[in-house]
Parts: sequence; C-alpha cells; structure tokens
Amino acid sequence: MKKIKVIQVRSKIGAKYDQKRTLLALGLHHPQDERIHNDTPQIRGMIRKVRHLVRVEEVVSHIK
Repeated sequence: MKKIKVIQVRSKIGAKYDQKRTLLALGLHHPQDERIHNDTPQIRGMIRKVRHLVRVEEVVSHIK
C-alpha cells in the first residue's frame, strides 16, 4: 500500500474546532510535525479538510 507523509506547515490557531480535531486525529500537534499514513480515502478526506494547514508528500520506499 502506498504511504504518504503529512506535514503541518501552519498553526492551528484561528482554525475551526473540527479542523483542530482533524489535525489531532492525523497525529499533528504543532507546525513542522510530520506523520506517515497509509494512502486511504479516509486519510485523504481528513487531509482535504485541513489542506490549508498541511503539506503532503509521497513516501518512496527503496525496499523491494
């Protein structure tokens, strides 16, 4: 399964309550936090909700 890295690039100060909770559900607590998740529709939906606060990168695995 593909993996993606989610990086929080902006503060959650001033964000709506549900957006703050979404960041916590993604495991992000403060700017520059990063977490690796499986690329699933559920995670993509969470990222879409906070897309103005995060950056997403694809994780490349060199293990075959």
